[in-house]
Amino acid sequence: MDLDVLNMFVIAGGTLAIPILAFVASFLLWPSALIKIYYWYWRRALGMQVRYANYDDYRFCFSYRGRPGFRPSILMLHGFSAHKDMWLSVVKFLPKNLHLVCVDMPGHEGTTRSSLDDYSINGQVKRIHQFVECIKLNRKPFHLIGTSMGGNVAGVYAAQYPAEICSLSLVCPAGLPYPTDNKFLKRLRELKESERIDRIPLIPSTPEEMADMLKLCSYVRFKVPQQKLQKASVQKCNFFTATLADSVRSVLLGVSCSCGAALLWRFIPLRDENVNGKIFSTVSLIFHRL
Repeated sequence: MDLDVLNMFVIAGGTLAIPILAFVASFLLWPSALIKIYYWYWRRALGMQVRYANYDDYRFCFSYRGRPGFRPSILMLHGFSAHKDMWLSVVKFLPKNLHLVCVDMPGHEGTTRSSLDDYSINGQVKRIHQFVECIKLNRKPFHLIGTSMGGNVAGVYAAQYPAEICSLSLVCPAGLPYPTDNKFLKRLRELKESERIDRIPLIPSTPEEMADMLKLCSYVRFKVPQQKLQKASVQKCNFFTATLADSVRSVLLGVSCSCGAALLWRFIPLRDENVNGKIFSTVSLIFHRL
């Protein structure tokens, strides 16, 4: 084989090997970096921009697309331990002429986290209302969407500020009473009675606890690589035990919720009633023809 041809193959092989090795090393050693790049690319592809809003010394992080117009804006609230980018899989199906806002809930991702803050449902409702006022989203009624813990917050928000909401969409919301307790609810009740915060199932500290959490909360079973379980469990444990342990306990153990609940599609007319942390008697998920 000609030497020049051999050198060409070596150079081509090396050029291909470098990015492959870099990807493998990142996957094994820094999976969080790959995830951040993935969400950055997805936000860019969907036209979502990240911004910050300040209320006194409190900072909210949010992403948005479009501008307020004659159609109502849409505000999306994520669940416990998630972040604003979880809505990207929904955003891609929504018309691009809508004004969309996805905010990091209090204590999550880019929004301020503090052990002095109130992370109860009513406390989060107060913070979200501050955010809405910061970005002047309540100049006219808007659509409010929430899932899991965010669904609980959204329901209570709609009950406390009905004039600001034109429709409410709840996806597997926390805070709903159920006729029978599932495995997840029974586990939370056991923890509430034991007064322990070191074994909350949604705050794993080991890869094994992380795997147990996924089994407990996921209807569809899937396998997660060990290094991802390790990274995720350590990051979650460090974050919540360092800043939010007592507040998180009040949220998780004081709420009746089922993260693995099925989606129910039904419209709920908004009612002006005192819910005291318990939202409505039924669950809904609705997207109007906007």
